[in-house]
Amino acid sequence: MTVQAEILAEIKKYDTIIIHRHQRPDPDALGSQVGLAELLRNSFPEKNIYQVGGPVEGLEYLAEMQDISEDTYRGALVIVTDTANAPRISDSRFDLGARLIKIDHHPNDEPYGDLQWVNTNASSCSEMIADFWELFDELIMNEEAARLLYGGIVGDTGRFLYPSTSAHTLEIAAKLLRYDFDAAELNRQIQQVSQKVAHLSGYVYQNVTVDANGAGYVILSKEIMDKFEVSDAETASIVSLPGVVEEVLAWAIFVQQPEGYYRVRLRSKGPVINELAKQHHGGGHPLASGANAKDLDEVNEIYQEIQRLCQEFRTI
Repeated sequence: MTVQAEILAEIKKYDTIIIHRHQRPDPDALGSQVGLAELLRNSFPEKNIYQVGGPVEGLEYLAEMQDISEDTYRGALVIVTDTANAPRISDSRFDLGARLIKIDHHPNDEPYGDLQWVNTNASSCSEMIADFWELFDELIMNEEAARLLYGGIVGDTGRFLYPSTSAHTLEIAAKLLRYDFDAAELNRQIQQVSQKVAHLSGYVYQNVTVDANGAGYVILSKEIMDKFEVSDAETASIVSLPGVVEEVLAWAIFVQQPEGYYRVRLRSKGPVINELAKQHHGGGHPLASGANAKDLDEVNEIYQEIQRLCQEFRTI
């Protein structure tokens, strides 16, 4: 029996299914989580299916969460999507259910759960959920599930620009587009930013530092964040901006948090950066990862490592 068939068998066993995703969600986290919830609601209307977690931080156009009591977890199946390790799961009650399933496309460095389906070749966890739907005739797609899964794929592929986009990714997206939702509007919602974030984008372009080998960085201090009146969640849309600059090969955006430490967003056009992220309390994909730096000394250490990775990459 394949792991997908095992997951479907587990879904059939339980009357209550609770679906989680990671903290600080992106479109793929919500797309896979709530896309799966909508797919299961449509396919098994007799079951109680919930989507839970913390704030969706500006992604309300995709989906919102539900409030449930701890009692709801009693005897329930819990599924976590798009989350590499347990500490990142939004809502710590995920382990209160009877059984736990992990569905993810990040490297499986920190396994958790009773059953795991991890596909690092998938562009997104939303693509995996769409694959799951295609495998079984009893799973019935509808417009809302298709909208969410398409949005998750668009989000994690950078509108099909990133190397993770495969022919299969485009085939799945095409199949989802056959359902009646406004894909153009959804693309606009994912792409558009507020005026204050647009102003911050200008700051990023003007202040990105790039060395001779293409290692770039920008520091967004608390003072800068306050000046532009933006929150950490709102900086997600500016992470890819340095990559537009021709000379930039790999880069970091250091966002200072209210507590003083820095959230580190790492991206690359070639050098593998997820091992670097793991060394600084983070992880992720080879070309897109996140980490943390306790102070400016660790910020400088991370940038020096990016410089080394870019230099080594240039000499290959």
